[in-house]
Amino acid sequence: MENTAIIIPARYGSSRLEGKPLIKVEGKPIIQWVYEKAQQSKLTDLIIVATDDERIFEAVKSFGGNVEMTSVNHKCGSDRIKEVVMRHPEISYIVNLQGDEPLIKPESIDEVIKEVKEDLSADISTLIREITAEEAENPNLVKCVVDNLGFAMYFSRSKIPFERNVGKSVFYGHLGIYGYKREALIKMTELSQSSYEQAESLEQLRALQNGMKIKTSVVDFIPVGIDTVEDLEQFKNIITKTV
Repeated sequence: MENTAIIIPARYGSSRLEGKPLIKVEGKPIIQWVYEKAQQSKLTDLIIVATDDERIFEAVKSFGGNVEMTSVNHKCGSDRIKEVVMRHPEISYIVNLQGDEPLIKPESIDEVIKEVKEDLSADISTLIREITAEEAENPNLVKCVVDNLGFAMYFSRSKIPFERNVGKSVFYGHLGIYGYKREALIKMTELSQSSYEQAESLEQLRALQNGMKIKTSVVDFIPVGIDTVEDLEQFKNIITKTV
């Protein structure tokens, strides 16, 4: 079988917003909002929350979600996901969906799946969006430059490309969702940290620096990731207007 799984890594600890997967908005914890978005994907066979925290485990169980416990020693979400994938030989394609993206569009999840499954030369797939030159100055917004076939050439916290000649290039911001072929996920997590990854604190640079190919798709929505109290309030305001 060649199943496609959305795996949502979720941990309780956060330097800026402790316990954010369990913070309730309109009566539902944030992890449930994310899970329900994943359920709307049309190309997914399985959804699993991967956590090392009993509180998150029980919360997911309480709303009927699939959840698996993982080691507390993982340094990043990709390692947590790999642990789950190794238990499931039937999983051939994986989506790494962040547990703090409750407004992710199901169509965008499916775009990530479609690219990694249909493009035989792609090891990994991800999303980018067009941004302004002013947005590109923000080091908290990761930028991406791509080749003419849509493959990522580099990711950076710096403004790329550098504008020696203004107005000659489009700027793209990166959205932190990834699709992986099974063998690509295993390979990437077993590689040592690369020098570019260490310099920029961007895990995807490990894949690029080791010759792996990351296919990008351009989408037109602005994500609302929840990292701070301000992000949480923004999400609450959006939900209040739509429910």
